[in-house]
Amino acid sequence: MKLPDPTDSDSKPHDNLYYLADEAAMLDFGNNFSSQLQAGLVINLIGNLGAGKTTLVRGILHGLGYQGTVKSPTYNLVEIYKISRLYLYHFDFYRFNDYQEWEDAGFREYFNSASICFVEWPEKAGNLLPVADLQFSIKILETGRNIHIQANTDAGKQCLNNWRYQKKT
Repeated sequence: MKLPDPTDSDSKPHDNLYYLADEAAMLDFGNNFSSQLQAGLVINLIGNLGAGKTTLVRGILHGLGYQGTVKSPTYNLVEIYKISRLYLYHFDFYRFNDYQEWEDAGFREYFNSASICFVEWPEKAGNLLPVADLQFSIKILETGRNIHIQANTDAGKQCLNNWRYQKKT
């Protein structure tokens, strides 16, 4: 298995850049990261179709103890999960043609201090979304994926400062 070339401008070493070899690694990564989640977070998921955005969310939800099916919200626009007293909303705005569709859908109330929102294709909602605490950018490689995590707020920085990815052996 070939690792990304660190001299390539798209894969320069970075503290928050991770190489994930396959779907199992993406699920493990999400499962591992789930321990850092707290109510009120907004997490943007960036990547082409098939990059693994929903797989990452599936790993996170399983890490939180969710046992049910986790499916892409492409057609429903949002999938809702309740774990203990925490609401998690998984959005997919791929089908939006206009920023106003987000406003018209009534999603603003979902973004609050008592929930966690995962957003696929956030650019389709323009600047109507709150600032993402974290942004996960997933790049498809010839083999595997690179995932880069960026913190945009103090809450996001706190998540990253308290977390170190430990691969399953």
